Amino acid sequence: MVNKDPHLEESDGTPERSSALGGDPSISAHPSISAHPSISTHPSVSAHPSVSAHPSVSIHPSVSANPISSAHPSTVAQPSGLAQPSIRGTEDLSVIKVSGRRWAVVLLFSCYSMSNSFQWIQYGSINNIFMNFYGVSAFAIDWLSMCYMLTYIPLLLPVAWLLEKFGLRTIALTGSALNCLGAWVKLGSLKPHLFPVTVLGQVICSVAQVFILGMPSRIASVWFGANEVSTACSIAVFGNQLGIAIGFLLPPVLVPNIEDQDKLAYHISIMFYIIGGVATLLFILVIIVFKEKPKHPPSRAQSLSYALASPDASYLSSIIRLFKNLNFVLLVITYGLNTGVFYALSTLLNRMVILHYPGEEVNAGRIGLTIVISGMLGAVISGIWLDRSKAYKETTLVVYIMSLVGTVVYTLTLNLGHLWVVFITAGTMGFFMTGYLSLGFEFAVELTYPESEGMSSGLLNVSAQVFGIIFTISQGQIIDNYGTMPGNIFLCVFLTLGAALTAFIKADLRRQKANKETPENKLQEEEEEDSNTSKAHTIVSEEHL
Repeated sequence: MVNKDPHLEESDGTPERSSALGGDPSISAHPSISAHPSISTHPSVSAHPSVSAHPSVSIHPSVSANPISSAHPSTVAQPSGLAQPSIRGTEDLSVIKVSGRRWAVVLLFSCYSMSNSFQWIQYGSINNIFMNFYGVSAFAIDWLSMCYMLTYIPLLLPVAWLLEKFGLRTIALTGSALNCLGAWVKLGSLKPHLFPVTVLGQVICSVAQVFILGMPSRIASVWFGANEVSTACSIAVFGNQLGIAIGFLLPPVLVPNIEDQDKLAYHISIMFYIIGGVATLLFILVIIVFKEKPKHPPSRAQSLSYALASPDASYLSSIIRLFKNLNFVLLVITYGLNTGVFYALSTLLNRMVILHYPGEEVNAGRIGLTIVISGMLGAVISGIWLDRSKAYKETTLVVYIMSLVGTVVYTLTLNLGHLWVVFITAGTMGFFMTGYLSLGFEFAVELTYPESEGMSSGLLNVSAQVFGIIFTISQGQIIDNYGTMPGNIFLCVFLTLGAALTAFIKADLRRQKANKETPENKLQEEEEEDSNTSKAHTIVSEEHL
């Protein structure tokens, strides 16, 4: 009899594997060969009765022993032994393999995310210059940044639905196209009376942001293996932060604070042309390079996610399940508090620095650059650390507490009269506060697996936008009436609340559990064994023939 372990049976509908034995015509064509009634074989293989007597021959687990099940490639074996519907398409879910294209995809996304975030902060970093050029209030210029936050809130759910319905490539094309369009619209606002045109361009870019902010964790899950997802997510977020950094650095250099309106319009046009050209190039590259997904799932968790996916799944029920997840709800609140504080500090940084250090527009931009660059370093380090340690809860809590400490130190040193001190304290604050952004995305995916990464990330961002608007308006009013220190203390109070709530989040790492149930390398080892055993079957059969 053939030795067969029923627990190792796996449906396999790929023609490559089924032809391993059927490829030799001498086996199936020999007239003396007939199927032994006690042997269940692959439909394409006819077994000689004498084969079962050979001690070295057994049916490999990768070959289905049930002709009926192997005739239906639409089912994929699950760890529990129950067949689930697989994803539609040509990919083989039983093969776990990362694609070489994954780095090009994440880097390209990072670049057009950078272009979009640059346009978010380009007005706020030279707030006083645009006030003079357009003849509007500081609050009106602040709204050019806050419109990014306001637009995101009502558009999250429709865009998340589009992501689930049409996939990554469609969302990437739409986001980069709107980003490009908004950049060129702004070129029509180079006269002081055309402020509404620049508002229109900024609103278009803010709509593009809705198609961008929720993508990092989704790209990481779809394209990267289990030991790379956190690093990939941090790289995707890295682009957004790099754009903010450049937005702090370049506008003060490209647009000097001069009185001549014509010369000022010329300098503004240079900045708009540069960003328009870059956005156009990136849109073209997205058309060429960006693909929907790799041929094979990159991790066991992603393979299971594909297999369990159903086109008839209720979109509303997914949202309800997320809000019933207490740990995720706590993370939504704490992420919103931390990121909202970052948005407020970034938007109002120019005003705070100019208030204490008049005429230092360039250094105000450099301080913003320091905050974001140090934060990008923190994001990459935390991503690598998470891939190695998987200590999501502990890392998130430590980074949150250090964000609070950094903000308190920055608050106490801002008015000392020494810019070099501000650079150091602002950089320390940014290392933890900006580094927290990618941590939140990855922790959310762990807590909500197998729910959509786009939905969990989107809800985090909605919380951040809501708190960002509240904190920016409130802190702006406090600064105008009471000064910078009361405004920053106001933010520190909410960071303290966020750190306390983070301590109550339980580390229910569902995605890690899915990966540990069936190690990724097990399937690759089975493929190698399958190949070797198939060769052994062929040799033995030829010997008997």
